[in-house]
Order: sequence, then structure tokens, then C-alpha cells
Amino acid sequence: MNNKVYISFIVTAYNLPASLLEECLMSIFALSLSGNEYEVIVVDDGSDKPVIDEISAYSDRIIYVRQPHSGLSAARNRGIDYARGEFIQFVDGDDCLVQAPYEHCLDIIRFRQPLDMVMFRYTHKPRQQFSASYSGPVTGASYMKNNNMRGFACGYLFKKTLLGDLRFTEGILHEDEEFTPLLLLKAQYVYDSPAEAYYYRLRKDSITHTVTEEHVKRRMDNLYNTILHLRAIAAGETTEKREALNRRVAQLSMDYLFNVIRLTRSDDRLDEAVARLRKEGLYPLPEQPYTRKYEIFRKLLLHKYGRKMLLLLCPIVS
Repeated sequence: MNNKVYISFIVTAYNLPASLLEECLMSIFALSLSGNEYEVIVVDDGSDKPVIDEISAYSDRIIYVRQPHSGLSAARNRGIDYARGEFIQFVDGDDCLVQAPYEHCLDIIRFRQPLDMVMFRYTHKPRQQFSASYSGPVTGASYMKNNNMRGFACGYLFKKTLLGDLRFTEGILHEDEEFTPLLLLKAQYVYDSPAEAYYYRLRKDSITHTVTEEHVKRRMDNLYNTILHLRAIAAGETTEKREALNRRVAQLSMDYLFNVIRLTRSDDRLDEAVARLRKEGLYPLPEQPYTRKYEIFRKLLLHKYGRKMLLLLCPIVS
């Protein structure tokens, strides 16, 4: 058996502190991969100061690509264009890979073939201790049908040939929510590990922590349009894929309402969001036993006092 792999690590960066990007790169260089088993593509999304000036010490170990500022989707798509690896791993430049758990994921792709994707967890508090377990393989459709899928595009390592012509939609926020389920539907051999192999750094100045009125509206509109897009695709799929995407649509519809509550704290805005989903036949949420949280949330939404309880109890954005 040939246990060699070749991975393209696509690292995206925009106006990041040099120390964070350096820490990110070092987490990749520390892996048990020889020089002919990986490449690191750093896509500088039009930073005010070229990123390469800050990381010149690593210039011979990376492929550096600079583009006009176009957003995360465009940066990842540019990285895909340059990628030569059999597998692709997205890494945001202010995050890191956690070595021991990620090595576990590398071992899965080395010793379990055929394989299209390894899914893993992220953490805000990295630790090396972990359970070296995994499940699979299953088809991507089966996984989505039976699990609440995590849309985070940095949370899996996948075979490049899965992509076909699939790319991130440019110009939208939270593009992962659209990209990941469509990629997963293409996969026939998916392994899932509970290993917390990705350190997702919480930064107050990141786009995910922006809560201006304009940003909230754009964020909610993007998510709403993604829900409609996935539902339209589901309508044309075979039974299992349709059921898988419909579960994802229901999960995202719940997330849409939850985020309206969390970001606006307004009963009027919640009523407007409910009416918006109802108009499209997406509300009430499907009566399905997806998770206990889903079932409780669905029931509370159906009643006036349940909605008031959600407005009081949902965590406040800080």
C-alpha cells in the first residue's frame, strides 16, 4: 500500500498581524509531512501591506499569491486554482492546526482507502490530548441525512477531484454554509473523527464579530438566499440526497431565526423573519426529531410566549 499523500494547504490572509500568520504556518510545517507531500499556498487578499513582507523568512517554503481585495470566497477560489495536491485543506491565516489531532486525521487518509473526506472538530482551546477514534466510511448524503452537519470549510480535509466545477460563491458572507453541503453530497467515502484538530481563534475585530445594522442585514439576507438555493437544488435530487439537503435546509432555517434573535434582540424582527420563511413554505420548521435542541426550538417558536422566552434566554452577542 502506498501511504504517501500530497496535500495543498490553502492559507488565506487579509491584514493579519504577522505573528498570527507565522504561528499558522508553523503549525503546518510541524506536521509529519515531507517536502514532497505538501504545499502551502498563501493567498494575500489585498492586504494594505503585502503579506510576503512580513513572512519573507518562509518565502522558499510557500507559494505566495496576491490579489486585489475580493473577500474570502475569492481568495479560496484563487488558492484552488493553484492547488496541485491530491487533497485540499483550507486554513484561515489567523488560525492553526493542532498537531497531534491533525496527525490522527492524516493517518486516516494514509491508511483508509478509498477516501474522499475526513471531517474533524475545531476548538477555541487547543489541546494535544484526544480520542483517536473515527467512524465511516459513509456517503456524504448519508452523513448529512443522519447528522447536523458543520458547515465550517476549514473543518475537513478533502480530495480535490470532488470539486469538479464547484467553487465558493463570491461576494457573500458565510459562504461555507452553501459550499460544504454541496461538496459533501459529492463524496462517497466520508470518515468522521471527534478529534479537535483545528484551532479557531476568536478575535473581536474579525468579521464574524461585526454587529452593525448593515452587516446584520447582509448576513441574514445571505443566509436566507443560501437556504432558498439549497432547497431548490434538493428538489431535483434523488431521495437520499433530497432528504439530506432538506435536513440541512431545516437546520439553516433554525440558525437563521436563532441569529435574528441573537443579533437583534427584537420581537418585531423575529416576527418579520418568521413571516419571510412562512412565505416560502419554510415555517413552521419541519416536525422532525433531528436533535433535542431543534425540537425544543421549533416548539418554542410556535407560541408567542415561547418566542419571548427565546428572546430572553438566547446568548447576547459581545
